[in-house]
Amino acid sequence: MTQPAIAIRDLEKTYAGGKRALAGVSLDVPRGSIFGLLGPNGAGKSTMINILAGLVRKTSGTARIWGFDIDEHPRNARASIGIVPQEILFDAFFTPFETLELQAGLFGVPKAKRRSMALLKAVRLDDKAHAYSRTLSGGMKRRLLVAKALVHTPPVLVLDEPTAGVDIELRAQLWEYVRELHAGGTTVVLTTHYLEEAQELCDRIAIVDGGRIVANDETPKLLATAQDKILVVTVDRDLDAAPEGIGGAVEVKGPRTLAVTYDKRQAQAGDILHRLNEAGLGVVDVSTREADLEDVFLKLTARAA
Repeated sequence: MTQPAIAIRDLEKTYAGGKRALAGVSLDVPRGSIFGLLGPNGAGKSTMINILAGLVRKTSGTARIWGFDIDEHPRNARASIGIVPQEILFDAFFTPFETLELQAGLFGVPKAKRRSMALLKAVRLDDKAHAYSRTLSGGMKRRLLVAKALVHTPPVLVLDEPTAGVDIELRAQLWEYVRELHAGGTTVVLTTHYLEEAQELCDRIAIVDGGRIVANDETPKLLATAQDKILVVTVDRDLDAAPEGIGGAVEVKGPRTLAVTYDKRQAQAGDILHRLNEAGLGVVDVSTREADLEDVFLKLTARAA
């Protein structure tokens, strides 16, 4: 089907007191994609997710999940999405198995079709199935939240900052499982402050700022919009200050190290190296770095001081 997994049109949310969290957001999440939803704190990401989850009432606009309008068919829309919240929230006195069984019951999953132990095994918590949840580590609790979001087998999974504050090993395990879900057909929406994760994982990325979509494109195309390139040069003598007339923005990174940021449409690395030689500086070593998602993000979300 060509219908989006999530279709948002002209979505507005103004809270009591006049704070406008969403200002006419329109957005499609393609089915079968890993979709990144990025933005600075307070940009509107959480409000958008909470509207989809049925936790916040929108002011105006429409939103559909798997073809179901959240107002006209709220139960079907809610059954089509699983959300892993940023906050770790569940009853500490239930075991992981009991937590999943209760959640499955809330979604009307018959006992014969529940997958509680299979889900716990998938997130590597089967050995903790009958331990009190309060005894789990922070990383284990986050994995339990992922399993909890999947009890009703939703076609769309939203991960809101899933690796915030967790160690490298857990992050690797979580992304391995997310890739398995995606390979099985699940559409994944990811919000994260780890931009390298989004760049590596996401097929498409939307950037939200000030309640508006400021970018929305396939990840390679979004990266291609960044025209800056960085040339890091080690020279043959100590520098008192950044040399002038080199081209681009020159920053002294060390006694003999310069970082030159330049627009690759207007200059080439060879031009900059030639000007350094003309300034009496011998080049000992040189490396380049293309702009990455962090550069694009900072450029699009930069605010006037």
